[in-house]
Amino acid sequence: MEHGTGGGRTRVTDSYLPQHGDSGYRTTDYDLELDYRPHTGRLSGRARITAVAESSLSEVALDLGPFRIDRVLVDGARPARYTHRADKLRIRPARPLRSGAPFTVEVRYTGVPKPVRTRDWGDLGWEHLEEGALVASQPMGARSWFPCNDRPDDKAAYRIAVTTPSPYSVVANGSLVSRTISSSTTTWVYEQPAPMASYLATVQIGPYELVEVEDAGAVPQPAAVPRRLMGRFEHDFARQPQMMTVFTDLFGPYPFDDYAVVVVDEELDVPVEAQGLSIFGRNHVDGRRGSERLVAHELAHQWFGNSLTVADWRHIWLNEGFAKYAEWLWSEFSGGPSTAAHAAKSRTRLSLMGQDIRIADPGLRRLFDDRVYERGALTLHALRTVIGHAAFVALLREWTATYRHWTVTTEEFTALAQRHSAHPLDGLFRMWLYDTKLPALPQPR
Repeated sequence: MEHGTGGGRTRVTDSYLPQHGDSGYRTTDYDLELDYRPHTGRLSGRARITAVAESSLSEVALDLGPFRIDRVLVDGARPARYTHRADKLRIRPARPLRSGAPFTVEVRYTGVPKPVRTRDWGDLGWEHLEEGALVASQPMGARSWFPCNDRPDDKAAYRIAVTTPSPYSVVANGSLVSRTISSSTTTWVYEQPAPMASYLATVQIGPYELVEVEDAGAVPQPAAVPRRLMGRFEHDFARQPQMMTVFTDLFGPYPFDDYAVVVVDEELDVPVEAQGLSIFGRNHVDGRRGSERLVAHELAHQWFGNSLTVADWRHIWLNEGFAKYAEWLWSEFSGGPSTAAHAAKSRTRLSLMGQDIRIADPGLRRLFDDRVYERGALTLHALRTVIGHAAFVALLREWTATYRHWTVTTEEFTALAQRHSAHPLDGLFRMWLYDTKLPALPQPR
């Protein structure tokens, strides 16, 4: 399994969601076998989780929603006991697990998945559709469909096998390695070898047409699209291969084996990124490229958020600010308005909003506040203005290479940025990331 060179950070409880996940171990592999019946919404699952104890453990905790537990095994044996309450599956092995020792947990479970209801972000996780299912778990909805260590800094390889009635297509993270038809059902098996956070794991089920984006080039770009939206899709996503080329030049090599797109036959407020794929609503496909900036935004997340994943949710601007700035970069490099023009408009918008947010630590309820996206992008534009375009690209490429498939913090980014600047950057980062007052944009040197 690949890792970047940025590892070695001490594991601590996430500052925003301390009740989620377990810092006592790190997962290395998830092997999920799911059987889903769309017409009843019933899911039967078997999860086999391989992990390594970070210290001597008398208990292993997994995040899991209100399913019926049919069996739990630790290293193939029944545990001394387990409890399942308040979306936590707590397992006490027959003997404590030694520090540094690998172990496996197997859980068999059944039920109708229920999305995680939140006050600020709506329903998260597994959502039953009229024809299939949609999964969007950020930041903590993964427990709605499988037992997991639901924290962004715990990344593992995944194998996801889904059995569902044959008229339905299934898309999950990674590459499709097999598709087996048996009587009236089909089993789809996907493998994602690159380490992945649990919130980025996804399954999409629906009566989709499976196609390839034309002229995709070196990175395969499969797509799953409702037949009636195919013409619009082909037009609206025709420039995605060009985006891939531009972003590869700016950000470094694409970090995964392929990049899939799913268009669900539902209205979505915003598209959703998952590792190696993105999910759009039918409202994002209008036949006029009206959502092309969002196509760029979701593609950029493959570098910023998916390969480089925040070590703690307070660093969310490293996902969303970078993806927002990628929208402006695509506009500039494809002949649209320049990044400077986008930055000026963005700063004007922000000047009319409340100036009471610290972008480097916005707080849990403001994780997805528009100001995190916009001011995060402005931070990058200010940095690029000060250090110059060539140094900025060199910084981004070193950033994505150093922490490839790993986790990142704001402090690591600002330290690396300083190495690419002849001038001190402390003041710039303090004003844009840590002060609440909106600064003026710097002028080119």
